[in-house]
Amino acid sequence: MLQHLKNIDTAFKHIRLFSAVLIISSVLLCCYCIYFCVQKISDAREKVYVLAGGKAIEAVISTRKDNIPVEAKDHIMTFHQYFFSFSPDEKAIENNIKKALYLADESAKQQYDALKEKGYYNSVVSGNVSQTITCDSISLNTNIHPYYFRFFGKQTVIRTSASIMRNLITEGYLRELNERTENNPHGFLIEKWVTIDNTILSSTKR
Repeated sequence: MLQHLKNIDTAFKHIRLFSAVLIISSVLLCCYCIYFCVQKISDAREKVYVLAGGKAIEAVISTRKDNIPVEAKDHIMTFHQYFFSFSPDEKAIENNIKKALYLADESAKQQYDALKEKGYYNSVVSGNVSQTITCDSISLNTNIHPYYFRFFGKQTVIRTSASIMRNLITEGYLRELNERTENNPHGFLIEKWVTIDNTILSSTKR
């Protein structure tokens, strides 16, 4: 009788151990399945398929951190295009400057006000002067925020009597904003912007 009870007790212990192992294994398996499904969903969200010509083309979504150098340089380039490129038209100049000032802080407004006080824009309109800018390169340090940059380019000023090419080097810092807007699609703001060099490189009579 005692041996029979002992066997029952041993069998019960074995069943209890087996049940505990089975429950733990089931929990671990469920956790793994949940993790695997979440990971697959996360990976799927990072992929976009674009239908072009009847074929599905995979487009991978990248994070803002991956795009910072590209977007930052485009922001800098766009700002300089708006600030330095214009035609002899008051409304066109004001429109470009307005767009540029959305991309920079008070330092850009101060440079604009200084040029305006000197009558620079009035002379552009009265003298039928047009101005364009080309970018040679942009140096950008994204290791420390705000990001330091230096812009290297050429400025072409076309007057009635001559065409002048100027060197243009500016520098400043880029601060990331919390959101993008229609007027600032890249979500950056140029700070402490200064012009280092704007000397004349060549002058050609027309």
